[in-house]
Amino acid sequence: MAKASHPLKKRPAAKSSPSAGSGAAQATWGGRFSTGPAALMLKYSESVSFDCRLAPFDILGSQAHAKMLASVGLLKPAECKAIVQGLDEILHEIKSGKFHWDIALEDVHMNIEHALRARTPAAAKLHTGRSRNDQVATAMRLWFKWSCAGLHAALGQLLRTLVAQAEANQEVILPGYTHLQRAQPVTVAHHLLAYVEMFGRDRARFVDVAEHANVCPLGSGAIAGTTLPIDRAFTARELGFVDSKGQPRLTPNSMDAVADRDVFVEFLSAAALCGAHASRVAEDLILWSSTEFHFAQLPEAFTTGSSLMPQKKNPDALELLRGKSARLQGNLQTLLTLIKGLPLTYNRDLQEDKPPVFDSFDQLSLGLNVLTQVVAGLEIDAAACAAAASDPLLLATDLADHLVLQGLPFRDAHHAVGALVALSENSQTPLHELLDAAARKIAPKLGSDWRKVFDTTRALQAREKPGMPGPKQTTAQIARWKKLLS
Repeated sequence: MAKASHPLKKRPAAKSSPSAGSGAAQATWGGRFSTGPAALMLKYSESVSFDCRLAPFDILGSQAHAKMLASVGLLKPAECKAIVQGLDEILHEIKSGKFHWDIALEDVHMNIEHALRARTPAAAKLHTGRSRNDQVATAMRLWFKWSCAGLHAALGQLLRTLVAQAEANQEVILPGYTHLQRAQPVTVAHHLLAYVEMFGRDRARFVDVAEHANVCPLGSGAIAGTTLPIDRAFTARELGFVDSKGQPRLTPNSMDAVADRDVFVEFLSAAALCGAHASRVAEDLILWSSTEFHFAQLPEAFTTGSSLMPQKKNPDALELLRGKSARLQGNLQTLLTLIKGLPLTYNRDLQEDKPPVFDSFDQLSLGLNVLTQVVAGLEIDAAACAAAASDPLLLATDLADHLVLQGLPFRDAHHAVGALVALSENSQTPLHELLDAAARKIAPKLGSDWRKVFDTTRALQAREKPGMPGPKQTTAQIARWKKLLS
């Protein structure tokens, strides 16, 4: 599935106003100042180059605010209509790439308001009872709800693809690994379903983030609300900040509402953890596709060659997934460091909260799409997997279990099988081909049928308890996930 398309398809670079730094006071807050900010200050402090992507959400917030102002008598119906219509026109210009972004107006909010004032005198009343502090907090919460929905959908597609590959490879047995050493036999399906569980938790985390974002801060003002007769519940309902019963959800403390960045941190944390899971899948598939393992072939569309070595088929997409997981973790660390020493309430440092959030969304959306396509095109080499799984040492623990069933304490059984493995290595004889006399000298309780342990199909059929890789368990888990994802 392609990454969630943003309401803004293209974001033109912000341009400097011809009057920037010329001495004119800043249009929206300049009443207290006799001169405008220096051109260098404008360049250094602008955020419109990255927060312009909030335009659809800022416009939604402004339209809801205008309707609320009209409902309480602070705007005339005609003024509200002109504002709503003007904002619709501006959004159309933005989406079509015709809107001019001016860094002299600092951010997306002031750019839109300035453009609206050129359309209707009523725009001068739009900011009544509102601050940029609660305005941006509202736009970001709307953005989080939208972005989490997009990532939820992308994860759903990845999960369906992983489950489909698991279902197609239910009977393919390969070694499971601990410490990157062969451990016990599992199936490709069981291995892939482990990642299904991880990404399933990631999907639930983004649902939680969206739920935490679903609280309306509009009406909190800059720090202490307003003396004007606004109706916060009206705007919350208008913007969809409601609970399951349709009741408005409002931030209970105006200072916290404009200073809080918990949702930002939770979003970045969920993205970083999801990226770590994607990185682990990538590492497994890189190993599986190597000549040494040869368990799988990657789709050529997501590999590259070498400028020098013509035989190479490099897993670049998967290596980038590994690399970008570090970027997602770095974004989380950036925000935690940014907020750790800030006093209440708003500080300009918080302008820097958006680039890491937007970057994590962009990179994770792309990465999930890439991983989905790689998994969809994965070709498992069942013969190579079976050959690796035929190593009798993979069933050494099963042999210990056999001795336990003969009455030997597990620690003693473990020690005895360890000695049998040493004998196998020293004599260069496969474990299951040791002579009975030599084997029973070490483990007298070995039954006459001890070699039946060395059958991987039997070994998996013996693992039918919940969470184990037995065939029935695997089938049940695939069915469970197909139902959850349907």
